[in-house]
Amino acid sequence: MLPILDLSTEAGRAGFDQRLAQLRLTASAGSDAAAVVAEIIANVRDQGDRAVVHYMRKWTDADFTADRIRVTPQEMSAALGSVDKKLRRAIERSIQHVREYQQHVMPTAPKPINIGGAALGLRFTPVGSVACAVPGGTAVLFSTLIMLAVPAMVAGVAAQNLSVLNPPPTRRGDELVSNIFPIVMATCKILGIEKLYRIGGAQAVAAVAFGTEMVDQAEMVAGPGNIFVQLAKQQLAGQIGTDGGFYGPSEIVTIADDSADPQRVAADLIAQAEHDPGKCFLVSWSRAVIDEIAAQVQVQLKKRKRRDAIEKALTEASAAVLVRNEDEAAAVADTIAAEHVSLAVADPRKWLDRLRNGGEFFLGDATPVAAGDYYAGPSHCLPTGTTARFTSGISVYTFLKRSGTVRYPKGMPQEAIDDIALLAETEGLDAHADSVRARQE
Repeated sequence: MLPILDLSTEAGRAGFDQRLAQLRLTASAGSDAAAVVAEIIANVRDQGDRAVVHYMRKWTDADFTADRIRVTPQEMSAALGSVDKKLRRAIERSIQHVREYQQHVMPTAPKPINIGGAALGLRFTPVGSVACAVPGGTAVLFSTLIMLAVPAMVAGVAAQNLSVLNPPPTRRGDELVSNIFPIVMATCKILGIEKLYRIGGAQAVAAVAFGTEMVDQAEMVAGPGNIFVQLAKQQLAGQIGTDGGFYGPSEIVTIADDSADPQRVAADLIAQAEHDPGKCFLVSWSRAVIDEIAAQVQVQLKKRKRRDAIEKALTEASAAVLVRNEDEAAAVADTIAAEHVSLAVADPRKWLDRLRNGGEFFLGDATPVAAGDYYAGPSHCLPTGTTARFTSGISVYTFLKRSGTVRYPKGMPQEAIDDIALLAETEGLDAHADSVRARQE
């Protein structure tokens, strides 16, 4: 079920390279989907809601109309009233944990530093408005709404300037599901968000980028989604601000030694495969450890409701990677650069120091990845497709702009005037030079 790739063999190395290429393809702007996304964007730009309705009818609901784009306040209030009290308390605790963590990591402006007679500072200001992309698909991902909206709020984005893009569930065959899940509406109400749009895909990203009759334009769009959502963010960057990351199909890499609990490790692998699609990598220098965990995967798989999706993910997009030693394990994990990195080892702190790439790290097999998905505090919106090599997950930093400040409190020193004028004239910009000389006493 879970292919075992021995990197000491030619076949094992080839198999790993194939899996890695497959992983990176999910974040590739050169894929066939890029042309489709470009066409969608152009149509929404030119036709507004008419194009949005066209694509919602094509992929989700054949009877979709423009008046269904925006969820009404009445619908949201009714949804909140139907939420079980115990579930609401759990949602509120999740929100509080995320808020406390984001407040803890919120940057503060440093004290000004004096250099060359100038007082130099830095200021942080929030983005004005943000659209949160919450996937529809086959799961009810209201947790993603929390992981996007709360960091934005902590950054200073007002609730009235937040909007949510959430499409109805993916159509299965001829079955049409025209509404989004009530729990998403209820979570919006708990957060104080009033703008909820019943749309998704590239058409939703384009709608908030340009604005339409029913959809308010936003200054930034952030959040995970399928290849169409992620490519739309890439192609629209500049027209609208983006989170700067590629948050696509879920993935995990687990490094395990002989101290790892096979049952716990297997549970985490299966949990990520459950996302449909999901990708799972188990890395160890012990064949016995791999065999024990693989056996546990088989045992637990029989109990899962999404067994078909999990089996497909494990067979077609995942692997157990047998390496020669710990150094090779670290190199493989950094190459995969996974969204979630689980360190099921005796000394996870030591291992953390030898790894560079990962969206979020889970230290020790007593720490489930699901804690990060729902409850712990850091956002679960994390880089995928090996993009953790160069980017980060969503946090309060995502929604903050940094601006430098410059002030000469006692006027410009003559040395600074002379130096800047010389530098400017060397570049052939005499107006720059004279603008500095105009500050001479």
